[in-house]
Amino acid sequence: MSWEPIYRLVKRIPRGRVTTYGALAKALKVPGGARVVGYAMAGCPSGRGIPWHRVVGAGGRLIIREPYGSKQRRLLESEGVEIGARSLDMKRFGWLPKKAKKKRSKAPGRKRRKVQ
Repeated sequence: MSWEPIYRLVKRIPRGRVTTYGALAKALKVPGGARVVGYAMAGCPSGRGIPWHRVVGAGGRLIIREPYGSKQRRLLESEGVEIGARSLDMKRFGWLPKKAKKKRSKAPGRKRRKVQ
């Protein structure tokens, strides 16, 4: 599986908002769930403008270990996100990605009749 869809969705997280690994996995229907999204974020390439720091654990917990844990905290605080001892208020700062809409297609060769 390519991690590009995960990175594209992470780029859509607004400044000053966060989402969870699980919410990303659910929105993209990622096989392996939140754990695979975590692997993708751990392998996040630098220099591509992917705001990795806006992805947190369930319940708004900051779960990234040092030295990146303190960097994540600093980046979030610079965006106005208030962080408690180890978590933040998801009701206030949370963002949920919209699920992809399924495209409806007509069966080939079938035309609708006009109702008179």
